[in-house]
Amino acid sequence: MKDKKLALFLPSLHAGGAERVMLNLAKGFSEKGIKVDLVLAKAEGPLLSYVPKNVRIVDLKAKRTLYSLHGLIQYIKTERPKALLSTMYHANIIAIWAKILARIPLRLVIREDNTTSLCIRSEESLRGRWIIPILIKGFYRYADVIIAVSQGVAEDLKKLTYILQDKIRVIYNPIDLSKIFMLADEHLDYPWFNDYPVILGAGRLVPQKDFETLIKAFAIVKRTLPAKLVILGEGKEREKLEQLIKDLKLEGDVSLPGFTNNPYKYMKKSSIFVLSSRFEGFGNVLVEAMALGTPVVSTDCPSGPAEILEGGKWGRLVPVGDPMALAEAIIQTLKYNSLDIKALQKRAMDFSMDRIIPTYLEVLEYV
Repeated sequence: MKDKKLALFLPSLHAGGAERVMLNLAKGFSEKGIKVDLVLAKAEGPLLSYVPKNVRIVDLKAKRTLYSLHGLIQYIKTERPKALLSTMYHANIIAIWAKILARIPLRLVIREDNTTSLCIRSEESLRGRWIIPILIKGFYRYADVIIAVSQGVAEDLKKLTYILQDKIRVIYNPIDLSKIFMLADEHLDYPWFNDYPVILGAGRLVPQKDFETLIKAFAIVKRTLPAKLVILGEGKEREKLEQLIKDLKLEGDVSLPGFTNNPYKYMKKSSIFVLSSRFEGFGNVLVEAMALGTPVVSTDCPSGPAEILEGGKWGRLVPVGDPMALAEAIIQTLKYNSLDIKALQKRAMDFSMDRIIPTYLEVLEYV
């Protein structure tokens, strides 16, 4: 079975959680001796350099994911992979359409990486908010299996699509802990981490991540503790967040360094990691911080964080969009954190590659 090719399809390798997970999957599958093709609508993005050497990149050279349909059909006809795994609903729809039109037998598994209804609601295009639910309802039924990255995502998907539960399988994201530990040991030349308690946030600077609430919460924390705030990532909300920092007179206490390929050296040295999102699919960064022994605080957003933290057992959960509650949770964690670091790290191991990859292979029928 291992000699049968496995294809992974996604739009590109820009810096997002879904892209990082697909790279982890590609690495995990190839380490099992499976021939893996990483099929990209367009081979671009800062994560291209992280593709494992024994994974082949197939560039469909499409300007948009929608325009990759013809290329994906030709790939399926020519390469005849045993299975195709895709992620993100734009790519999932194209993958299903390509399988139908190619008329080549293959196992198609699609992966829903976020709380779908909320993602659709945040689409900038009114047309997108209207047509995507129709396409999902019409197309998703043709997938062999739909992977939801958390129980919350699965429940949301059932309500949106009316697909029976037996077609949806919950599989948490695999985290490459060995890579995280290696990168976390790299030198970090950033004086704040030696002189102050540092609160860390990380993610795209977009409304979903709600760094506005984190900055407002930090302003409250500053009244009690001499801390600093670092937010890693880049995005369209940078100017808005920079203006908020100026308005709150926090220019000397908040830093937005931009995107980094190695957030783990920051995580390891931070006093606390905070996820302030309005919604998620899983929350990879929480597991990554926990693996490095860094205490975490998260919004109790749909979906994923409460499942990772088991209802608050491994880190405080607060309401979405509430700066006061978030600030109080940060202060309490910094002042009175009593979690056993080894127990925190042991919980992170539940999401290791060794535990998750076999479940994916079972669903893809590579066992």
